[in-house]
Amino acid sequence: MLLLAGCKEDKSAGIPTGPKWKGEPYRIAFDTKAVKPNPTGITIPPVNFTANPDALVTRAIVVLKFTASGATEQLIIGTALDIKGANGTLPDTYMERARKGLSDYLESHCLKGKVNLSVALARSSLSPQATVAQADDKRLSDWLPLELVYKNPHSKCK
Repeated sequence: MLLLAGCKEDKSAGIPTGPKWKGEPYRIAFDTKAVKPNPTGITIPPVNFTANPDALVTRAIVVLKFTASGATEQLIIGTALDIKGANGTLPDTYMERARKGLSDYLESHCLKGKVNLSVALARSSLSPQATVAQADDKRLSDWLPLELVYKNPHSKCK
């Protein structure tokens, strides 16, 4: 009589086989360092990014989605931006143009008070006249929310 004994394979003890990265290809976060108030009246902290190494892109766009007291939801879509590497911070000169664009919009429409802002990265192929739905379709990151208070400095807006 011959008896053969062996080990039964235990698949639950192995390495997980699910995807390493879940969600959008990029994750963004505001830098936690203290930010100096911006003379334009809007202070958006620097934006840091981390990318899925298997889904890197070289160009992207920053999209600002916002609502202000007495206004409907609006989008400001930036110009294409070169992104290098899997980690980094969006250039301050680029974010300064975004801050100025938002401030100019709020000032020209005599808006003030609480501004609910969301920032996202999107594919560089996003049209400058895109809708929120189109921006959502081209997003590379989740929306990152931020609440701001804007005091309109323009004298005609009292």
